[in-house]
Amino acid sequence: MNGITKGRFEVFSNSDEAPINKKLPKELLLRIFSYLDVITLCRCAQVSKAWNVLALDGSNWQKIDLFNFQTDIEGRVVENISKRCGGFLRQLSLRGCLSVGDASMKTFSQNCRNIEVLNLNGCTKITDSTCLSLSKFCCKLKQLDLTSCVSVSNHSLKALSDGCRMLEMLNLSWCDQITRDGIEALARGCNNLRALFLRGCTQLEDGALKHLQKHCPELTTINMQSCSQITDDGLVSLCRGCHKLQVLCISGCSNITDASLTALGLNCPRLKILEAARCSQVTDAGFTVLARNCHEMEKMDLEECILVTDNTLVQLAIHCPRLQALSLSHCELITDDGIRALSSSVCGQERLTVVELDNCPLITDVTLEHLKNCHRLERIELYDCQQVTRAGIKRIRAHLPEIKVHAYFAPVTPPPSVHGGGQRLCRCCIIL
Repeated sequence: MNGITKGRFEVFSNSDEAPINKKLPKELLLRIFSYLDVITLCRCAQVSKAWNVLALDGSNWQKIDLFNFQTDIEGRVVENISKRCGGFLRQLSLRGCLSVGDASMKTFSQNCRNIEVLNLNGCTKITDSTCLSLSKFCCKLKQLDLTSCVSVSNHSLKALSDGCRMLEMLNLSWCDQITRDGIEALARGCNNLRALFLRGCTQLEDGALKHLQKHCPELTTINMQSCSQITDDGLVSLCRGCHKLQVLCISGCSNITDASLTALGLNCPRLKILEAARCSQVTDAGFTVLARNCHEMEKMDLEECILVTDNTLVQLAIHCPRLQALSLSHCELITDDGIRALSSSVCGQERLTVVELDNCPLITDVTLEHLKNCHRLERIELYDCQQVTRAGIKRIRAHLPEIKVHAYFAPVTPPPSVHGGGQRLCRCCIIL
């Protein structure tokens, strides 16, 4: 009976004469309660003794998100929840709960051994001790978010690899103590890993990617933003072993060149999202190979890829019919001709929703005329495109009335007053 014993049902029936409790079977009431959120369940628990029994039954507390209460959540709250929910709890988010520490997480791990999804993003008091507890008691854990848990080190990864071998997603963003040794241990123990987030793990080097290539063939998502020591050597190795890769972020990896893009194109045909902002060494040659092989591409961030020209847009227009979002901010060699090729393609006319052209000095109103063909376009970024005019923006907004155009126009100094004493008004930034 979903966690409520027959004896509890008998007490429930004899002590509550409310019409709804007489007409509806207790199992049905319990099922209704299972769809309620945490706040509503707590309110229902105060209605009557009968509803208190139902609302606080562990089967109703399989998914809990405490983000909205983060400032009030202390360790004892987590301990009480774990005792109440026990083996029923499958998903728990403690994102932003700064007061939660290792002691309460140890109690939690002991009581909630069926936990599958755990979010500890921003729980800065968490250390390796918590991961040791999870490893010992929570072998069914599949998703773990340790973002900004800066005290977490390689010891945590070694523990997880021993006790949480079903792990599929791990977020270690900004855990800057993580090194190649930790990734090696993780890869050897968690072969089913599908998503790994390593943003800001500045100590990582190519050796870490080589271990992922050897042991994690199911990897589909990896984020290495600002991992500045990563080079082509590591990324090429990763591509050769992880053919199912769909989402890759290498933004801020300034050592990456066309060799990595070529490896992606030749080995990872399912790639859908590529973020390569500030990879200033990549050129049209690399993106040509990528576009010709990765036909499922949906989103690309090429901000500050300063060597990219219109030729890349031509290749994307021809080979990537599913492209939806493209960032070309600070790509100063992009011209109206490249946008014309993109907007007249299948992806431009049927898929494209976002185009970012900030600081592209060669872009003019002609680009806006071409973009009128992009019927699904929702947003254009044109900050500091000095050849774009208000008139051009008004024309495209008349053609696509739902579109959002973000533009910046330099301040215009008003003429001096005839009498010299009038108030001066500065017409500064205008965002359309």
